[in-house]
Amino acid sequence: MSAPFHYEGRLQRKIIGKGSKECKKGVNKMGGLSFVKKLGKEIGEDRVTSLAAELAYYFMLSIFPLLILILSILPYLSIDKQEAVDFLTKYAPGETGSILQDNVLSIISEPQGGLLTLGILGTIWSASNGMMAMMRALNLAYDVEETRSFIKARLLSILLTIGLVLVFIVTLVLPVFGDVIIDAVTSSLNLPSSTEFLFRILRWVVAVAIMACILAALYRFAPNKHFPFKEVIIGALVATLGWQVISLAFAFYVSNFGNYSATYGSLGGVIILMLWFYLTGIILLVGGEVNALLHKNKRKTQVSSEKEQIGF
Repeated sequence: MSAPFHYEGRLQRKIIGKGSKECKKGVNKMGGLSFVKKLGKEIGEDRVTSLAAELAYYFMLSIFPLLILILSILPYLSIDKQEAVDFLTKYAPGETGSILQDNVLSIISEPQGGLLTLGILGTIWSASNGMMAMMRALNLAYDVEETRSFIKARLLSILLTIGLVLVFIVTLVLPVFGDVIIDAVTSSLNLPSSTEFLFRILRWVVAVAIMACILAALYRFAPNKHFPFKEVIIGALVATLGWQVISLAFAFYVSNFGNYSATYGSLGGVIILMLWFYLTGIILLVGGEVNALLHKNKRKTQVSSEKEQIGF
C-alpha cells in the first residue's frame, strides 16, 4: 500500500492507447453532456471507485487519532469537549455518532502523558498514506508518471494531510462555535443585532471558501504536474459542494431508509462510517478528474489553434 509508484506500466499503456486515438479525432470544444460522458469514461479508466475504497481505509485508520488530537486541543481554546462531541453525534450519519462518542470520550476521559503527541503522529502518518493514494490517483487523471523520490512524495503527502486536517477543524469549529464567535464580535464592536444574521450566513460562506482553497492547493500540488490556481479551482468547488450534498443526502438516507443495524448488528455504525468515507473519497477524486479533463480539453484547443496557424 505504501509504495506509491506501481502504476507506471498501466500509465504507459493508457497514454499510448489514448494519445494516438485522440489526436486523430481533431479537437472540438465539449458541450455539457459530452463533458459528463467523457468524465464518466475517465472515472472508469482511472479506477476512481477502487482508489476511493483505498482512501476510505486510510480515513478509517486516521479518524480516531484525528478526533483525539482535536479534542485534546479544545481545552486551550476554552471549548467544552462534550459540546464538540455532541455536534459530531448530531450530524454524523446514523449510528456512526454513537460509535464516535463512545470511543472518543472513553479515551479522553482518562488523559495520558503524550496523548497529544501520539494523536498528532498517528493522525498524520495514517492519513498521509491515504494522501499518497490520492497523489497516485491524480497522476492517473493527468496521465503523468511519478518521478518524485519517495521521501519528497511522503513529505508532500504529510503537508497536504495537514491541510485536510485544517479543513476538518474549520468545518467543525465554524458551524458549532460560530454563535460564540458572532456574539463576541458583535458585543466587542457594539454592532447592531441586525448584523447577526449576516454573520451567521457569512460563517458558512467562509467555511466553504476555506475548504475550496485548501482542496485547490491539494489539486495543484498533489499530482506530479503543477497548474495555476485558476485551473484547479473548478474541481475544488465541485468537490466542496459535492461533499456537502453527498454528506447531507447520505445522512438523510441512513436516518430514514437504511437500517444497517438490522443487517450488521453492532457493526452497523462502522459500516456507515466506511460508506461515508468511501463517498468522500469518490468526490475528492472526481474533483481531480474534473480539473484533469478541463486541462486536457484546453490543451487540445491550443494544439488545434496552433495547427490552424501553421496551415495543418
